[in-house]
Amino acid sequence: MDEMRAALYDRYGPPEVLYEGRLPVPSPERDEVLVRVHATSVNGVELHVRSGRLRLPAGRRFPKRVGIDFAGEIVRTGAGVRGFGEGDRIWGILPRGRFGSAAEYVAVRPRQFSLAPRNLALVEAASLPAGTTAITALRDKARLKPGERLLVRGAAGGVGSVAVQFGRALGAHVTALAGAANLDFVRGLGADEAFDYRTTRPADLAPFDVVMDTAGTEQSHYRGLLTRGGRMVAIAFDTRNIPSGAFAVLASAVHGTRRIRFFSGDPDQGLFADLAARVENGDIRHVVDTVHSLSDIAAAHRALEVGGVRGKHVVRIG
Repeated sequence: MDEMRAALYDRYGPPEVLYEGRLPVPSPERDEVLVRVHATSVNGVELHVRSGRLRLPAGRRFPKRVGIDFAGEIVRTGAGVRGFGEGDRIWGILPRGRFGSAAEYVAVRPRQFSLAPRNLALVEAASLPAGTTAITALRDKARLKPGERLLVRGAAGGVGSVAVQFGRALGAHVTALAGAANLDFVRGLGADEAFDYRTTRPADLAPFDVVMDTAGTEQSHYRGLLTRGGRMVAIAFDTRNIPSGAFAVLASAVHGTRRIRFFSGDPDQGLFADLAARVENGDIRHVVDTVHSLSDIAAAHRALEVGGVRGKHVVRIG
């Protein structure tokens, strides 16, 4: 077990720069476990980094890797790890800024994972770790309350589909914005109302107590839909127009009561365990759009770029 298969790229560019290569199998440190990865999923931030839109922070050292979330099985534990053992089925997300779970093996610390839901196959479970972002956004950042009105932008996507379900579980009235082909789908997830984002203007919508934005565009317009004291939680900027997006967030923090809270998730073991429990009790269900093989990693990235996704594009590793 000296080498493993892994998704790599040697230059920034379109999905076609991705290929299946080989790397040494990582050796876990004393406080890490070695995981045989069964599946990962494709996340929006990976597209931005791979394309070169974020080349300044990402740097020019190649080859680079992709994949931030994972579902798999522990095959070795460091001497300092307690509470987990060989054969445990786990899921999680790599530390912020690290990529590489699109590979046969990954070494991670216990903070980055929990036991996976017992009622899901690991390929199914791989579609959900990013759902921790929705829990953090609605429960911890926005403090969504029963009876409040919630708008979810990008409601059919990986985070948005969990936000719709979690908002419903918290007792909110959920309005979803999605593509026309996905309106019945998001209603099936629990949305009380669903509108086509292409034909629905912000002015067509009623005021909301909370707006969850996974799109990153027109944030000032959607901020205007907030009630007094309303909260907007944004997990994305428009990378084509970062200065104006940053200005919108800064301005909202200084002026008025309708605030935009921007954050990048960095979940811990407790949050993964919370999500697993909610999956097991039926509050949240997995949504897999398509399962791709590791050798088709470029097709998986292309599919997310094209759009119209329902839940997650999952990449099966082994």
